[in-house]
Amino acid sequence: MASQEIEALANALARLPGLGPRSARRAVLHLMKRREGALQPLLSALQTVSERLSTCSTCGNVDTRDPCTICADPRRDDKSLCVVEEVSDLWALDRSRLFPGRYHVLGGKLSALEGVRPEDLSIDQLLRRVSAGGIDEVVLAMNATLEGQTTAHYLAERLEKFPVRLTQLAHGLPVGGELDYLDEGTLAQALRARRPVA
Repeated sequence: MASQEIEALANALARLPGLGPRSARRAVLHLMKRREGALQPLLSALQTVSERLSTCSTCGNVDTRDPCTICADPRRDDKSLCVVEEVSDLWALDRSRLFPGRYHVLGGKLSALEGVRPEDLSIDQLLRRVSAGGIDEVVLAMNATLEGQTTAHYLAERLEKFPVRLTQLAHGLPVGGELDYLDEGTLAQALRARRPVA
């Protein structure tokens, strides 16, 4: 049996995504065994981020500065803007290093069931960024869910009055995917998005 403080730490870690009670207890034991090499650096990093954490006023990314590191990077292509649902989507796309432009985080997706309306998302800020000019392409990088596609369709309608090229991420077969292991939705999307053989 551990002390109340250690149990409180394990319970706090167990609330993190991907960690259950057992994994949290293992993490706590690891941190306690390696107090100087793991616990102290973790405490220091958490304290620093806690003190400096902010949301970028330009794109909605979470960083320790405003504007965020991506918005402040002069090497980024100002003419391309990629719209994502959440910060985690931005980080996933940026980790690939395949998109050289700027980002815009909506802060969610439209959902009638959850009561998320257009005014609950940063759609007005997106429209202001596009109307300011200088953007040639807006990439709608919504998740391949019903709500994600509804959000993409709504954004396309709102953005059609601007002189920008609207594109959307392709959906369909994953690289290395075998047809007999794919769900019907993925197969249907792959068939709809088929293209000529070069």
